[in-house]
Amino acid sequence: MSAFGRRNGMGGGPAGGRPAFGVARPMQGPGPNPRPSEPPLGGEQFPPINSVPLPGAATPDPMAERDPAGPSAASSDAMQRLADRQALSGDAGNSRVEGFEASIHRIKEQVLPRLLERVDPEAAATLSKDELAEEFRPIIGEVLAELKLTLNRREQFALEKVLVDELLGLGPLEELLADPAVSDIMVNGPEQTYVERKGKLELANIQFRDEEHLFQIAQRICNSVGRRVDQTTPLADARLKDGSRVNVIVPPLSLRGTAISIRKFSAKPITIDMMAGFGSMSTKMATALKVAGASRFNIVISGGTGSGKTTMLNALSKMIDPGERVLTIEDAAELRLQQPHWLPLETRPPNLEGQGEITIRDLVKNALRMRPDRIILGEIRGSECFDLLAAMNTGHDGSMCTLHSNSPRECLGRMENMVMMGDIKMPKEAISRQIADSVDLIVQVKRLRDGSRRVTNITEVIGMEGPVIVTQELFKFEYLDESADGKIIGEYRSMGLRPYTLDKAKQYGFDQAMLEACL
Repeated sequence: MSAFGRRNGMGGGPAGGRPAFGVARPMQGPGPNPRPSEPPLGGEQFPPINSVPLPGAATPDPMAERDPAGPSAASSDAMQRLADRQALSGDAGNSRVEGFEASIHRIKEQVLPRLLERVDPEAAATLSKDELAEEFRPIIGEVLAELKLTLNRREQFALEKVLVDELLGLGPLEELLADPAVSDIMVNGPEQTYVERKGKLELANIQFRDEEHLFQIAQRICNSVGRRVDQTTPLADARLKDGSRVNVIVPPLSLRGTAISIRKFSAKPITIDMMAGFGSMSTKMATALKVAGASRFNIVISGGTGSGKTTMLNALSKMIDPGERVLTIEDAAELRLQQPHWLPLETRPPNLEGQGEITIRDLVKNALRMRPDRIILGEIRGSECFDLLAAMNTGHDGSMCTLHSNSPRECLGRMENMVMMGDIKMPKEAISRQIADSVDLIVQVKRLRDGSRRVTNITEVIGMEGPVIVTQELFKFEYLDESADGKIIGEYRSMGLRPYTLDKAKQYGFDQAMLEACL
């Protein structure tokens, strides 16, 4: 029997007008036409000043007289930009579908209810999108004839795609997921969706039907990976079929409706050489990181949200020997390693009774019993940091992880704090020594204000000097200037220091390459 055979029949700021801040006005003299009855201000101690401007006139900037293109011009330009930013409306930002897309979405709202009357949902769910589109084509024609709507070929194909996305896909999100230029999708309720393109946020031209429509799509995402989201569990981490990371938060925690944040990953894996080609690091830095990955350095990748930590971890993992057994542990599996002997592990949230939760720390403990050569943590946030340090220091060299921090020094401080968050009673100096003995390299990544992602520091952890962890910087990105189009210009500098980890690289035959890269 055809899956679509069940039919119910025919049914129905002012610019340039403000003086710059910080401009000191000279004391007013007698002016060009002083009244003869008044003595000069200040008497003989302060003689009159020639060519003093009248009250209300523009006051010359003494710095501008020395250098016409100097701080005065820069200051006025900065003040103008501040005024422009202040004048921007905070209300702009509803995703409005216009033009051709708007007409297709209006037709979809009329066609969809009648189409569902003619379709068996269970049978439709067993078909692929292409097969479903083929089955839909004649039925859509019937519904359009019912509604007395005439569409051209382009409109009919667009309508078929929208309807299939609605029934089997993620509705309006499908076109954003298919766009390779989009790296992040942020849905802030049914009427507002932002995307990130080339590091910059912009408003997307999509809109959901209502809050119920958006909530159904959020549930579809979570249910596909065995997670649940509702009012009792309003937070959920999930992933899409392509590995993209998804975070969902629903009312009552989200006051503007269901919020979905999707971090997309490139279909083509990014390598360290590609990152050097993009300008994210220098060639020497790329060589040093390759050696670190191949020589089984224990590496911590530090950075802010969206700075490229997971991308860097994926790129570093390509230097792992194919003969090594690698275990990855994450809240929501994002890493895509290319090694043949790779086993991904994922945490599990508690059930409705609040039981059955499996945390990252549980998985790290279990991983130590699975004979791994390397353990890779997607991100450490708490007491599991101690278990990872124990793994790094007990024969699992080459382990890696990511964490959130703004600099290598803050990264070490955060690791100390995370260990102390657990139930392990250790003095702070012992924790610091454990970190110093375990971690070899800290790679600091950062997303700059022009949207570019850079490796800003590569820092070695040397050891302890008293109660302080000693580090030395091998490479550093130094800001120089900003181009006319807003691009940040900087320079990657090698500090010219002999790497402390050179002996470790020597065991794998990469000591000379590491030394030449750092000097």
